[in-house]
Amino acid sequence: MDVQVSSERARARSGLRSSFESQDIEPHAMRFTGSGGEYFRVWIVNVLLSILTLGLYTPWARRRTAQYFYGHTLVAGNPLEFTAQQRRMVVGFVVLLLLTVAYQLAVNTGQDTAVGLFILGGAALSPLIWGSAMRFRLANTRWRGLRLQFAASWREVYTASWPVFALALVWLGVFWGLQSLAPAAVVNEETGRKLPEVTAPLIGLVALGLLLTVLCIIRLEFNYRSLLVLRSRIGNEAGRWKPVYMDFVKLWLATLAVFLVSLLVLVALVAGLFTGSLGLVSKLGKGGMGLGIFVLIMAAFVGALLAMMLATAPARAYREAALFRLTWSNIGVSRIARFKCNLSTGGYVLLRLRNMLLTVLTLGFFRPFAMVSEYRMKLESVTVHVKGGVDQVAGRLGRQQPGGIGDALADAAGLDLIG
Repeated sequence: MDVQVSSERARARSGLRSSFESQDIEPHAMRFTGSGGEYFRVWIVNVLLSILTLGLYTPWARRRTAQYFYGHTLVAGNPLEFTAQQRRMVVGFVVLLLLTVAYQLAVNTGQDTAVGLFILGGAALSPLIWGSAMRFRLANTRWRGLRLQFAASWREVYTASWPVFALALVWLGVFWGLQSLAPAAVVNEETGRKLPEVTAPLIGLVALGLLLTVLCIIRLEFNYRSLLVLRSRIGNEAGRWKPVYMDFVKLWLATLAVFLVSLLVLVALVAGLFTGSLGLVSKLGKGGMGLGIFVLIMAAFVGALLAMMLATAPARAYREAALFRLTWSNIGVSRIARFKCNLSTGGYVLLRLRNMLLTVLTLGFFRPFAMVSEYRMKLESVTVHVKGGVDQVAGRLGRQQPGGIGDALADAAGLDLIG
């Protein structure tokens, strides 16, 4: 029976692909039909109820947010659907909340052994949590009634997660190296603890640990994104993935360059602001000393705001936009569809900075408008190119759609929807 079903699916898949060989490619730009004003009403209710319930409304807020953005996202003219059951999202939230409370209790009561076990357990379970969250997200995403799937086995997930364990080994090595410096330690008079004396080998050890940490993080990001695309399914059709690891390394190096340039600009702005303020104070004389102090305080306040906004924001926005463009310009669905993205990284950085400024000036009330504008810019930069008509593709994929697969842990792990 299983052999017969498998052969039928294989014939259907082969027929689907061969039927596309003579079909024209239709481009369909993705669209977002929502607005900041509409989402503001959803957002303000979420914020107020979360405050009144001391955060317990969070899973309901996540679901309402996901449903709004999914429902207004048009892919080839058809909206996405978010179909997660509220009960399962609540279970995932409660489990996460209890684990967080237990960890904080262990930290605050000085139970170092328990804290260590939490950290080790978190490292061991993080691949399971990530894989479950991806299954949850895709299993509850629908397009024209078609359910997406994340079909990676747990072995594949843990194999892709090797940088997590490498990271743990790196910092175990760093801590072991710090302990080896105990004979040359100085004693903290307040706590009585021995602290390693700062030396060139110590600095080199920590620097090496940080470098290996960054490389592990880049590799983990590459592994997870490639696994997510390659092992995702719509019907029986798998995803296609073109980027290589060095593409991600180059992206991170470019992000570092943006950060350094932003830092130089920030230093120049703050220095100019402070110099100008000192010049103004010197012209005021003794009689205007009070006003001069006020001017200096305001200059320091504005400088602090600039530092918070400009220190890392451009680099983070650049990385987000560049990673989005790299991903969506190099993926597809089997031979059925491919995606292209023309997102402007510079335009996205400017939009993020504008949104940050307006959010600060409005005491946070511009936040929903910022979320909508950034989501719209990213989404509407993507075009999906489909072989054959969308109706024909959807119909054939619908006949390939397998039955539902139960996974209680994946249903409960709605961790990916926080925010």
